[in-house]
Amino acid sequence: MSRVGKKSITIPSGTEVSVVSGEMSVKGKGGTLKKSVHPSVSIAVADGSVSVTPLTQTRLARALWGTYASHVRNMIQGVNQPFVKKLQVEGIGFKAELSGKTLSLSVGFSHPIKISVPEGLAIAVEKNIITISGADKEQVGQFAAVVRAQKKPEPYKGKGIRYVGEVVREKQGKKVTSGTA
Repeated sequence: MSRVGKKSITIPSGTEVSVVSGEMSVKGKGGTLKKSVHPSVSIAVADGSVSVTPLTQTRLARALWGTYASHVRNMIQGVNQPFVKKLQVEGIGFKAELSGKTLSLSVGFSHPIKISVPEGLAIAVEKNIITISGADKEQVGQFAAVVRAQKKPEPYKGKGIRYVGEVVREKQGKKVTSGTA
């Protein structure tokens, strides 16, 4: 039994949830999100709440029960208040710039890395802090992971791209001996 799936999800005012022919859509002030529903799971909307139930008692249906309940919660939360991830670019000469729908990163390579921003995301760059926001939690997290993967923080000086608040354990460098060889 899924603890997350058993709880019904309340729909806040100003938000519409509908399930039509295997596709769930959530509409709110932050936009519209759509997701296809697996045939093993049923999503019902009634009396200002959404309930997710498995159609069969197979292992797959029970696994997807809580997953789809979390998806519904995240979609409802995202259309009302956008999800935000912040990345910090750290290192001498490292910088991030936004021009139109392209994020340009100068992170120690011979050329700048250019990443196109997906539709539905808002990016802001201020003093080497990249702020990614959007209604779709998966899309925000995925884009933040793609940007971070361009130059992960290295363990000796901590240079690279990291999440704000992320702790990078730094290793001790080589020790210099005073003897002659």
